[in-house]
Amino acid sequence: MNANKTGEAVHPIVVVGGGARGLSSGTPLHRIVIVGGGAGGLELATQLGDQLGRRGAAQVTLIEKARTHFWKPHLHEIAAGTVNLHAHAVDYLAQAHWHGFRYCMGEMTGLDRQRREVHVAPYIDAEQGERVTGPRVFGYDTLVIAVGSLNNDFGTPGVQEHAIRLETPAQAVQFHRRLVNACMRANAQSTDLRPEQLQVAIIGAGATGVELAAELHHATRALVSYGLDRIDPERDIRLNLIEAGPRVLRALPERISAAATQLLEKLDVRVRTSARVTAVTASGVQLANGETIPAELVVWAAGVKAPAFLAQLDGLESNDINQLVVKPTLQTTGDDTIFAIGDCAAAPWLGQDGNVPPRAQVAHQQATHVLRQINGLLRGKPMKPWRYRDFGSLVSLGRHTTVGNLMGRLVGGNLWIDGLFARGMYMSLYKMHELALHGAWKTALGTAARFMFRRTVARVKPH
Repeated sequence: MNANKTGEAVHPIVVVGGGARGLSSGTPLHRIVIVGGGAGGLELATQLGDQLGRRGAAQVTLIEKARTHFWKPHLHEIAAGTVNLHAHAVDYLAQAHWHGFRYCMGEMTGLDRQRREVHVAPYIDAEQGERVTGPRVFGYDTLVIAVGSLNNDFGTPGVQEHAIRLETPAQAVQFHRRLVNACMRANAQSTDLRPEQLQVAIIGAGATGVELAAELHHATRALVSYGLDRIDPERDIRLNLIEAGPRVLRALPERISAAATQLLEKLDVRVRTSARVTAVTASGVQLANGETIPAELVVWAAGVKAPAFLAQLDGLESNDINQLVVKPTLQTTGDDTIFAIGDCAAAPWLGQDGNVPPRAQVAHQQATHVLRQINGLLRGKPMKPWRYRDFGSLVSLGRHTTVGNLMGRLVGGNLWIDGLFARGMYMSLYKMHELALHGAWKTALGTAARFMFRRTVARVKPH
């Protein structure tokens, strides 16, 4: 670290990514930078690394602030304690080594489109407060932004202080730890339970909220069975699912919504629709009608927005929830060298009104499309539009129950499914993601290893 003329500390900015050259010629390699290692970003980096990075046809770099990847649609299982995070996490550094791309730990903060540079903030270790890397700049020829989405609290008072979000594995682990602590505290105390004790309020009845409510029903009963005999789950534990709209899963067909509501009620989940939350407090949730729902644990799972910094990127068009507006080719409207995929992109749904929904299958399809477009770009071929193929929607309501519908040429129309068959189809979505990251053999071996491991551990993580 140096000092300027006034004596203030000056942190040098490291410039990365300008000098690599191809194996077969002296020309510089095409620099592909992917920002965000979620489902779409990591799949794209892996496939580009396999196809281009390994054979020296391009330089592929993934910028991601986390050290490990976990499939976001399964975060509710981490929160409930029914899935071991470490058994499913993918280490970015190892994945990069195996698949021919570079992993750079950090968070994008800015963009210089004229110089084609991505600015990355210093990385500070959250536990020790230790500075690991300084500010860096990464040059690119093609940039893909895949930073995902966040929950939108709409400025509701108390959310930041008293609610837990399920946006990252760390937050899911935090919720599970608080859940276990709440159960152990209630079992050990000699006084009566307070009104909010062992009460959970889940705000937002989209897929995350519905799946979490169902998973918690099974998980809390399994947890109590491990010797917490002073807790009667039917009497003492209350799960509240709160939705501002007229029905749960309002982005999905009404038949799925009705079936999910019926199954949740069988699981003794209190479903509250047309209930707008006006504040979250240390002991519960306040509704617009003046009612207060007591709750020791509050999860905010409502609303979707992209990270705020996207709206500040010079020359790139964004919408009111910070998503980057893209053309049918998935190139941003302001710069053809920049693509955006996944939840952070406002991508048109060709043949339909509006944009495609924020789903894992969208990110998977977009990553596959951009992979082909970048390969074509390097061969001088024109860009092609991306068309979303909706294969339906599936919602898990516990380990043995799933509801949803399959669509498209796979079933010749729209097929309603539920039960074990639907559960199998739901699990296959994750297997498609694993296949894109690891290939068939490693996916099969990993699945078998986790199956055997589950037979030797508790059904629910008790810590």
